[in-house]
Amino acid sequence: MNEKEYMIWLHNIHGIGNKTLENLLKIFGSAENIFKVPVEKITQLRGINDRVAHNIVKNRDFFYMNQLTNKIKKNNIEVMGREDEEYPENLKNIYDPPYLLYRKGDLLKKDINAVAIVGARKASTYGKHVAYKLARELVNRGITVVSGMAYGVDTMAHKGALENGGRTIAVLGCGLDTCYPKSNYQLMLQIEKNGAVLSEYSVETKPFPGNFPARNRIISGISKGVIVVEASIQSGSLITAEFALEQGREVFAVPGNINSSLSRGTNKLIKEGAKLVTNIEDVLEELHIDAEQKEKKNIPISDVEAEVYHMILEKQPIQIDLLTKELSWKINQLSSIITILQIKGLVEQLPGNLLIIK
Repeated sequence: MNEKEYMIWLHNIHGIGNKTLENLLKIFGSAENIFKVPVEKITQLRGINDRVAHNIVKNRDFFYMNQLTNKIKKNNIEVMGREDEEYPENLKNIYDPPYLLYRKGDLLKKDINAVAIVGARKASTYGKHVAYKLARELVNRGITVVSGMAYGVDTMAHKGALENGGRTIAVLGCGLDTCYPKSNYQLMLQIEKNGAVLSEYSVETKPFPGNFPARNRIISGISKGVIVVEASIQSGSLITAEFALEQGREVFAVPGNINSSLSRGTNKLIKEGAKLVTNIEDVLEELHIDAEQKEKKNIPISDVEAEVYHMILEKQPIQIDLLTKELSWKINQLSSIITILQIKGLVEQLPGNLLIIK
């Protein structure tokens, strides 16, 4: 057994958080020593909860340790300690960084310029469109997109990155042997192949509500800045923004309809000093990121195609039926033009027959 395997064992003891783990390591020097010292040195230890001491002693067996390591290997999960080279550099410098971080996929040095996009689970069509658009523009500038793989804004941020050939990182509030939400299983597989899925929680940890506020400090911690797209006053996205401020990260907010509950959180952030975002240049300028610019191909389009393209650009996201009325065209004529624009990679159709510029 090596020290990391002993650390995984200790990290999985019920009742041991980062602070308790840190105190134990200061006293005993290593996780291996904690596993091997006489029982009375654990049970008589001051400052350690009796139940935690009992749990340590009860689980000090190699069979349990082997079970843990085998489950982690079976699920193709890598485990990173703070001292490991692949441990995210930005995360090392926050208050209370995870001692261990579980990972599927790969982290790259370029991920140091990651930007988080977070927001409402029950996002509006506008919110989903903005999240997708901002993610697309970020990866087109070589920037990694971070989010929490939740419904709504998070999902669209990951999709915006992946569908435009970029990298994205998802931080979960459960073990990596669990996909939460279940409906994002295919998305999770795509993220593993084009970025990484991270968690501070070990295998078999369920997505308990209390895990998510702690998870949010990692989303902000591995990022240079956090963009909040839509958020109610009670939104977990505002918790992420608070962590970002405490960690010295920049906070950005997308303005919204003053009559919408989903805009109250973001509008409040702007009133309190968050940078207002209308395009990706607002973000890059504030973060001083020397971002690459993917060369745009000059795709030839006809006058008729240009008319449809510019109408979508002006009104996006717009439903096909409404676009038909705006142009006073027949639906069959418009559908053929939209298909051509999709083939040329200029227009994308979202669920609900919504059209946006790609």
